[in-house]
Amino acid sequence: MRFKLRDNKYFQIGFTAFLVIAASIGLYFFILRHSSVSDSWKSGVKTCMPIIDGIIIAYLITPIVNWIEKHILKPIYMGLGYEPGSKRCRKSMRVISMLISMIMVLVILIAFFSVVIPEVLKSIQNIIIQFPKYVETLTGYVDRLRINNPEIEQNIENYLLTSGNTLNSWFEDNVLPQTNLLISKISKSVFNLAIGLWNVVIGFIISIYVLYSKEKFSGQFKKVLYAIFEENHANKIINACRFTHRTFIGFISGKIVDSFIIGVICYIACNLMKTPYTVLVSLIVGITNMIPFFGPYLGAIPSLILILMIDPMKAFYFLIFIILLQQVDGNFIGPRILGSSTGLTGFWVIFSITIFGGMWGIFGMIVGVPIFAVLFAGFRYLINQMLIKKELPVTSKVYIDTDHIENKELIPIDPNYVRPRRRSDGKIGKFISKCIDRIFSHNDRKS
Repeated sequence: MRFKLRDNKYFQIGFTAFLVIAASIGLYFFILRHSSVSDSWKSGVKTCMPIIDGIIIAYLITPIVNWIEKHILKPIYMGLGYEPGSKRCRKSMRVISMLISMIMVLVILIAFFSVVIPEVLKSIQNIIIQFPKYVETLTGYVDRLRINNPEIEQNIENYLLTSGNTLNSWFEDNVLPQTNLLISKISKSVFNLAIGLWNVVIGFIISIYVLYSKEKFSGQFKKVLYAIFEENHANKIINACRFTHRTFIGFISGKIVDSFIIGVICYIACNLMKTPYTVLVSLIVGITNMIPFFGPYLGAIPSLILILMIDPMKAFYFLIFIILLQQVDGNFIGPRILGSSTGLTGFWVIFSITIFGGMWGIFGMIVGVPIFAVLFAGFRYLINQMLIKKELPVTSKVYIDTDHIENKELIPIDPNYVRPRRRSDGKIGKFISKCIDRIFSHNDRKS
């Protein structure tokens, strides 16, 4: 008789106990050595950044590669009499599609930066040179406002005096003593920027290998899942990964297209309004539009301040234009491009941006919405499965007009309904039921 170790209940109990003890030790070590674990994690992530960058680049280019293979190369191969499903044709199509995609991305990036970067540098240089003149213009505007409104003159003077004293104290107490530290931080930032650019270059090379073998990696991942888990659990994990992929790629690619359109519209409108620093302002508005909800405001504030120092009236026109542009984007352009890629309401969008933005900064504000959408969908699936097991409805609208459930029956909200007294075997249960009945009976007497 063959003895199967997995079917032995004592082995299962012992293995479960081992996992619980190991998890407890790991949690205890994590709590006591949180800083060491955090430093080790950061060091590991820093080491793996070229690979992470390569995977991200490959993930973003994958839709382009797939589109070229499906809509361009496959019809061409079929027209030439080749079988696109053969191994040799698949390899050649993948190489050609990768080459075309990489060239397209590089050409777009080079063209973008060759046009935008010189204009941005020119704008920044002009801002630095003309800054005293801008301050003089802004001061003259404030003086005219003060002369035309004598009642607020004293308040402005007090505010400027207080702000000046505060700024001087902050500069003397904080900035000057930490000049060496500030220089060190700037040098470190430049060094980190150089390392980041090098990691992107290495990641670009790694992305070529990832794109070429993405089906193989996918097959190996499925193989591992089916080896570890049961078939139904492995299928659920694969479906969850596909849902995550659809959510992320739909949101990120849609946001990139939406931000590009917003940047172009802003550039055209600013040219028509003869707004200063058109390229720089449009770039700021387009990039910050990647951040849902808060992005338009984050981009409009520095742009508005920049225009305000040159021409207050144009700043006022720009403010009206930005408000109209964001209304058009939020109600027409964005929904047409993004659709229901996340399935989140406005509250959960703000919630996810706030939480992930607080943890990861700007990057968290960009990816927080799709991450939370995946977590929200998983939690909703678990709740629905629990309700189905209890033979209860899963639609949220059903519970809006439901007061409570008795014997699988939905009892609607009725202000005149008196809840029946519940019996309980224990003294605590009787005491709680008695308190609840008294509360509801008191409310009924008030009404």
